[in-house]
Amino acid sequence: MLPIAVDAMGGDLAPGEIVAGAIRAHTDDGIPVVLVGRPEEIEPGPLEVIPASEVIAMDADPGGSVRRMKDSSLVRAAEAVRDGRASAMISAGNTGATMASALLRMGRIKGVARPAIATPIPDPVGRPCVLLDAGANAECQPEWLVQFAQMGAVYSRERYGVERPRVGLLSIGEEPTKGNDLVKATHKLLAGLDWDAAGAEFIGNIEGRDLMASAADVAVTDGFTGNVALKALEGGMRSLVGALLGVFDSSDEARAAAEVLVPALAPLYAQLDPENTGGAMLLGVDGVCMISHGSSTAVAMQNAVRTAAEMVEGDLVGHLRAAVTPA
Repeated sequence: MLPIAVDAMGGDLAPGEIVAGAIRAHTDDGIPVVLVGRPEEIEPGPLEVIPASEVIAMDADPGGSVRRMKDSSLVRAAEAVRDGRASAMISAGNTGATMASALLRMGRIKGVARPAIATPIPDPVGRPCVLLDAGANAECQPEWLVQFAQMGAVYSRERYGVERPRVGLLSIGEEPTKGNDLVKATHKLLAGLDWDAAGAEFIGNIEGRDLMASAADVAVTDGFTGNVALKALEGGMRSLVGALLGVFDSSDEARAAAEVLVPALAPLYAQLDPENTGGAMLLGVDGVCMISHGSSTAVAMQNAVRTAAEMVEGDLVGHLRAAVTPA
């Protein structure tokens, strides 16, 4: 397998944590990795470095920066995939710029109208639900959401081994008549697809409360709604963990109880911890592209490299190409 190209300069903890995670993926998991960034700021260990003199800031304008900063680490990582020097790209940097780099340098899969960000939503008692779009397209057309559903089903099958993914359309009620014009038009299109041929199942509308309740394997929505839902869940889980820690430290009796409860809760925390998901996948571009959280540590980056390698070996892009109905 060609190496995974890791943007060493992207992320709040770059380059130190990003490089450390990439090295772990190489040494511990045997995955070929190449770093992209400023050689003078990187301690690459056994890894090769593709030089890139510029860094796109987290708050920079995505499209303009990618067009102007042609020697940025993000652009060079995408070019490495395009030119056959790497099999995938990963960045914890500017999300919009990562998407723009992948789209402008790697291109779209033929027939795909818009790429979508697919983010796994953890389920405490079951497998993750793939939410898309999680922020790439604030405004969408019904035909795009149909493609998101098709791509999400493929991703659920390839990443999580779901034999027949259940696809749900995120709305404000389960009835087909509920939702705005976009949701109602999309529901009609999804209901008319031959899901047996796709090896998946459309289960109709789902609600926000269903995202972590094993109701669906894939949740489809526009990027605005998806990003709000994702951030609401992240904030809610963060608040819950903080509240629990506060209770555990509130008295001597609570601290004694915590000594028993915390080890029992540790596996659940690990399952809900976004560090262990590796990041989101940009589906629809002609190559594997992972977008990691801006605060990614070495643990998150190692998991991102593992996931990217699995998707390359499983030919995710090839399966997406075969599944998508041209818009």
